[in-house]
Amino acid sequence: MMDTKELLTMIENFQNMSKDINGSEDLELNQYVEELKKIYSLDENDVETPTYTEMLNKTTTKFINNSNNEDPTYAKEGDSGFDLRAFIDEPVTLKPLERKLIPTGLKFELSPNTELQVRPRSGMALKHGISVLNTPGTVDEGYRGDVGIIAVNLSNEVYTIQPGERIAQAVIMNVVGHRLSNLEKVENLTETERGDTGYGSSGKN
Repeated sequence: MMDTKELLTMIENFQNMSKDINGSEDLELNQYVEELKKIYSLDENDVETPTYTEMLNKTTTKFINNSNNEDPTYAKEGDSGFDLRAFIDEPVTLKPLERKLIPTGLKFELSPNTELQVRPRSGMALKHGISVLNTPGTVDEGYRGDVGIIAVNLSNEVYTIQPGERIAQAVIMNVVGHRLSNLEKVENLTETERGDTGYGSSGKN
């Protein structure tokens, strides 16, 4: 997969090759490159945005652990997420359908164009009905505060969260954020086969 900056680099290399072979610049190709730069707001003075390859190969997530729990870590090779533990002084009880904000004592500094998603643990959800209410919860790249978990009890029984208990998991995800996405207000949207149909319009089976 190629991002915009890599595509422009490839096209500019082609421009130079074309100029060397033909002895003159391809004005149509030059115009195409300039239009691409305008669309994606690319300028020589812009702050460099990491390429897609750089994001995949050089993603470092820094964290501060203010809790008395062990540091978060990927438990096994190939794991997508790492566990988040409850940073509480005493047990917290959740009644059926009750929700509470559970602190973790963790603060993160995310790499550009990434987010941290807070998700339920499958075992907690299946065995006890404990989930994350706003799943997946989003921790933005610029947020530097404590990460809290909005835990909810979806079972019919009382559940008690113990200090240090693993109650959720975090997954670092690449996102198309403000550096790569432009919001443009328009009067009309392009038409598609689906149009504005939704909410089960494709049928049950």
